[in-house]
Formats: sequence, structure tokens, C-alpha cells
Amino acid sequence: TNPLQPPQATMPKNVTPGGRGGSKKKSTSRSAKAGLQFPVGRVHRHLKLGRYSERIGAGAPVYMAAVLEYLAAEVLELAGNAARDNKKSRIIPRHVTLAVRNDEELNKLLSGVTVAQGGVLPN
Repeated sequence: TNPLQPPQATMPKNVTPGGRGGSKKKSTSRSAKAGLQFPVGRVHRHLKLGRYSERIGAGAPVYMAAVLEYLAAEVLELAGNAARDNKKSRIIPRHVTLAVRNDEELNKLLSGVTVAQGGVLPN
């Protein structure tokens, strides 16, 4: 403490600025609460704007974001393996196609999907 400077006014540790005693804590996203990487708020917005239903429950976008995240992780995992098999460090559309077509369940789910620049399975 320097005797030449006046003492600094400090706020008590347990009081937060903002008046009225309102607790000003950092807001946590619904994705963080659910432990997800995919955006729950954005999924909720698209469910509402898509007019699938008059009302959307609070749990629906969380569940849907979790499912989408799982599917994306599954495809990326298999595509990464396909890239490594081809001695490449980057995933290209060809690797996505190989991953999806060599996995029985993903192939069934994405049977009507064409990946641009993906090619076909070799015989």
C-alpha cells in the first residue's frame, strides 16, 4: 500500500454490481446444460419456424440436437477411418461416401442420399 495514493474503493466479494441485488451470473446455454456441442437453441428455432406443430416442448430440441450430434459424430468417425486407410489427413467427400456405404445402418438411413463428388463403391 502506497501512503501517497488514496485507498481504492473496493466492492465486497459477495456483492455483484447491477443494483437491486439481482444475481448477475453468467448465463449457460441449453447446449452446455445438456452437455452437447450441437446448438439446442437453433434446433428449437428451426422446429418452431418449420411449423411442424403449434407447440414445441422444452425437451424436444434437446433430444433432437443430441440425435443429430450422435449421427454427425458417427459419420465423421467412419469417414476419418476411411481417410486414414487412404493415407490422407483430411476428410474429403469420397471418404464420407465410403464410410456411409460400408456401414449397414448408415447405408439404410442414407439410401436416398447422394454425396456430391463422392463417387461409388468399388466392386
